[in-house]
Order: sequence, then structure tokens, then C-alpha cells
Amino acid sequence: MARTHPEGWQHLPAAGARSRERATLTQLAAALPREWTIYHGLHWTRAEGAQLLFGDIAFAVVGPGGRALLIEQHAGFLDETADGLMRPGRKRTRHISHELARSADALRARLRPLLGDAEPQLDILLHCPDYTVRQPGSAGLDPARIVDAGRRDAFAAIVQALTRPHDDDPPADPARLQALHRFFADILELVPDVQAHIGQADALTTRLAGGLTEWARRIDMHPHRLRVTATAGSGKTQLALAAYTDALAAGRRPLYVCYNRPLADHFARIVPAGGEVATYHQLCDRRLRDAGRKPAFGIPGAFRRMETDFATLVASHVTADWQFDELIIDEGQDFTEPWRDALLALLKPGGRAWWLEDPLQNLYGRPPVALPGWVGLTADTNYRTPADVLALLNARLPLPAPVRAGSPVADSEPEVFAWQDEAGLMEATKRAITRALGLGFRREMIVLLTFRGREHSRFTPLDHLGPHRLRAFTGRYDLLGEPEHSQGELLIDSVYRFKGQSAPCIIFTEIDFEPTGEGMDELTMRKLFVGATRATMKLIMVASERSAALLSPDAAATH
Repeated sequence: MARTHPEGWQHLPAAGARSRERATLTQLAAALPREWTIYHGLHWTRAEGAQLLFGDIAFAVVGPGGRALLIEQHAGFLDETADGLMRPGRKRTRHISHELARSADALRARLRPLLGDAEPQLDILLHCPDYTVRQPGSAGLDPARIVDAGRRDAFAAIVQALTRPHDDDPPADPARLQALHRFFADILELVPDVQAHIGQADALTTRLAGGLTEWARRIDMHPHRLRVTATAGSGKTQLALAAYTDALAAGRRPLYVCYNRPLADHFARIVPAGGEVATYHQLCDRRLRDAGRKPAFGIPGAFRRMETDFATLVASHVTADWQFDELIIDEGQDFTEPWRDALLALLKPGGRAWWLEDPLQNLYGRPPVALPGWVGLTADTNYRTPADVLALLNARLPLPAPVRAGSPVADSEPEVFAWQDEAGLMEATKRAITRALGLGFRREMIVLLTFRGREHSRFTPLDHLGPHRLRAFTGRYDLLGEPEHSQGELLIDSVYRFKGQSAPCIIFTEIDFEPTGEGMDELTMRKLFVGATRATMKLIMVASERSAALLSPDAAATH
């Protein structure tokens, strides 16, 4: 089976043209060998319309020797004219052969500087599986480069033949193949998405169309001090990952710091070697230990003392080993001004700094950190959470401003299950799990989130919920510093610990709050917002009757 870039496309909803492109991708991926790579645009959001790779190109296939094939797919009918094939229904006449040639020429021009002296081996193919070209000789394209309805069964074989190494090709060059991969990945503007839940090895990817990862990195300033205030699912951590890898590629040493340990652990797994990844308190601990000052965690106020000792050390003792060219602070809403000063002390002169935050995810009630002189950037589009979930949150929560939806998932149908007492809570949560499984979500795609923190949750003592074994953080870490979890197949975590991550299906349970004149207090609103926006495909809330009455969608009865 061929490699596809990005992965995870099998889980995307498909309709219309997207479904045809996914069917083609499925066909190619199954038929081509592992040495082939297929680049596609199925993850692109609706912010820019059609899911195309470049111009009218839907796919690029790169063979093991570096030959690349650009494929345009056209579903439906075509117009055959004396001037060649045309797309029907366009206000402006567009020759398919001309558009394909222009796209190929533009990509060749961009590829040449990356490949040095080697001329790009780039070919084109028109795939029209619904239409038989009656006069291929006058189509404006080499008939061998047209796969119509009459040849669609041979489509994959033709693609493989056009991209396999030729006898007169030079030997495959790993550097050339890597340059091609970077090139097509850059065209897609893809970065690995850290939305996978803890321990999930799959690096789903997302293309944030015209979004944060693309344009925040284009801002040029001296010194580089960029504060990004952006909503959940807008791509803050994807931007952090892109900035981190950009720094390594440019020979700079990056430092990524966040607040939550699960996010730091996952980020560390997916970034290349060469920098430093830590929570703020991990960083304090590492720096103090390196200076021979092991923190005493067993005494009262140990963390506050460690913070003070770290700030004093970095302000007075600068060493090359603890100086960085790129500082990336994620979850900035959870940081304090003394932490800001200590981290900036680790930045080399001329170094670049990023501050990424979302005030709506401030679950600890910390005041905003002042960053005088920094350039500010805001983003209010959530590309991760289903559009109907965001519509529910915009309607039910007293948000300071509506959050815009950018996800292609618009019909997830968020649900609310109500409970009266603790026994009812457990039963309603089990029914929610059964509902999720019945919808086709596998256990590893479901995360059970508790509204309460781990110390106060009714679920913390449990290792089973009905027939379901729970996989929960034990509060301990192994000798390598990895978090230890109980043996189970259904992950359960608190809304506090799961910030910065997400899963296809979120069951947000134990929701209970005292209604106020505004509906709910600010902390409750933030917790509900954080928990609900962890879902990428399905949200089920399990709430007390008084809370469910405020959260239930208008068109859906409470279960």
C-alpha cells in the first residue's frame, strides 16, 4: 500500500466531489506499492473551497526514483471542442490542457532551485472517470495522459507506469526525494496535528486553510516578539510545532514550554531532536538539577520555592547550554509575569520569541501577562471542532465573542444525557459510551472527560465503568519520566489535564454547576468551552438535570 500525505483521510466525512476524490485516493493507495507517496488535499477546510492540491491539481504521486505525476480529476461531463477539452458551466472558457500545463510549469519553476542541477521529472495526467473522451487526438493532451471512463480500471497501473524509474534515470538520490517531500508538504501547508490523545501514535494532519500556521510565520519583525491570541482549534500548537521545526532547519536551537504535562509529553514525541521541550515546572527542575540544586518536592510550598530558585538562577547565571535561539511559549494564559521574565532570560540576544494563548482556556484564574512592545495577532476560527458544536456553544455559553467554525464537519449532532444523582451519573455515562460505540467510534477514538479535576472526580477510584476498563493516569511517572496509566482501553482524564489535545469522540461527563443570572459563572463557561472543543467529530455531554436544561440543543430532547 502506498504512503499518503497527510494520513488520517479515511476518517474524514465525504460528500460530493470530496467523496469522488477519496474514492480515487483509496484506489491509488491500495494499488500502488509502499515505495510510492501520494500527496492530496482532502484535509483542506472549506475556508478556501475545493479540496485541491495546487491550481486544479487534486493529487501528486511521487515514485521511488523521484518521478512526480500531477493528476487533475474531473467528475461528470466535459465539453469536447475544436480547441480541446473544456470544463462545462464556466463563465470564462478554460482549456483543461492549458491549465494543466500552466500548473506543471509553475511547479517546475519552483522545484528547480530545490533540486540544484537536476531537471524536475514532472508529468501530468487527466483523470475523468465519468466521461469517455470521444476524440482523444484533439483533446489538447497526449492521449496516453488521459484516463477516461473507458480506461478507469487501468488507472492505478497507468499512474505506476508513469512514475516508476526509467532505465535511463539516475540512481535514486535520498536528498532529492527528501526535497520533493518537503516541496509538496509545503504546497499543502501541512503540519502534524497534535490533536491525537495521549499515547496515540497516529499523527493526523490538518491543513489550516489560510490559517495561523501559514501567515503567522510570514510576519517579519525585529526583534521577533509575537503574541498570538487565538481560540481553541485555530492551530496554536500546530504553529508552535512549525516554528520549532523551522528553527531546527535554520540551525537555531528552540525551547518549547507549556503548562500541561500531557501536552508537553505528546509534543516531545512528535518533534525532531535538537531542542528542548518541557512544562514550566519541568524546565525549572532540569535547570536547577543541572546547577547541582535538586528541588525538595516533599516539603510544603516546594513548587513555589522551585519557581523562585529558578528565576534567581537564570537571572544571575547565564550558561551557553541554557541559552536558546527560539522561545515558544504555549498555553500562555496559564503563565505568570515572573515566569515570563525567567523564560526571556534564556533567550539569546537576537533570539525569536512566540507567546501563544487562549484566554477562554484560562482554567486557573490567572491575570493576563503584560507583553509591552510585542506584536499582537488574533484568530477566532476553530478548524477542529464540528460546526454544530460551536453553534451550540455560541448559543448556550456567555462567550465574550462568537467563535467562527472552520471544520468541514457540520452535522455531528451534539447530544446531552441528563442525570439526577450519582447512580444516575454512572448510568448516563455508560449509556453515552454505548451510544458512541453504536455510532462506530472505536474505544481508542473515545475520551471520557470529567468536568471535575482528578482529585475530586467521582470517577477517579474506578478502574471499570460497566464492561469498559478505564485507562487513567495513576499520578505516577516511570524511570524515563513517562506517565503511568492503568490497564484499560477507554481513556479517562480531566478537562484540566486534557487541554491542548483532542479526540474524535468526547464524552464530557460529571457536568454540574449552579445556574446564575448569566446562566453560569466564568470558570464554568471556560471549563465547558475547553471540554466541548476537544471533540473533532462527536460530542456527548453528561450533565445534571439543572445543567442539562441550559446546555441541550433546541432541536434535541434531553435523553
